[in-house]
Amino acid sequence: MTIWKEIMKTDPSTSQPEITRGNPPPAEMTPPVVRKSVDPSVDHQESLIGAGLAIEGKIEGEGDVRIAGKFKGDVRVKGNLAIESGAHISAEINADTVTVGGHIEGNISASTQVKLLESAQLVGDLKAKSLTVVAGSRMRGRVEFGWDEQEVKKIELNVVKKAENRPAV
Repeated sequence: MTIWKEIMKTDPSTSQPEITRGNPPPAEMTPPVVRKSVDPSVDHQESLIGAGLAIEGKIEGEGDVRIAGKFKGDVRVKGNLAIESGAHISAEINADTVTVGGHIEGNISASTQVKLLESAQLVGDLKAKSLTVVAGSRMRGRVEFGWDEQEVKKIELNVVKKAENRPAV
């Protein structure tokens, strides 16, 4: 971007105004240009499956996905997955964060958080670090949340040890 100062002078010989451009201000007077850092791990792109679409297959990759239509298959994304109200999903889901507003038949595994919105309906198991459930949502299945992997392994080890130490009947 160039900054200049327009100077209006009247040329006595032609009586016409003459516009001349002065030099731009010195660099120390111009504000610095701030550029957005392009870091693929921070700047996720969002893919959309629209309300009028019905897709069967597999979704894999990095980035955010929003489903408003019908999907059947597997979803494995390093990013956020949003299931819009009115969407119908039959899938095994693995994502960082899953927000559910539609209907899901299948299991959800989220490394960060699952949000079940008022219009959500889930038939399947749910596993997440954090779970938010809004009044009106419905679910049928097993739920695990709040555990990190190390705690789960410790508990499983203790259960196995207790089973091994029980006297045979």
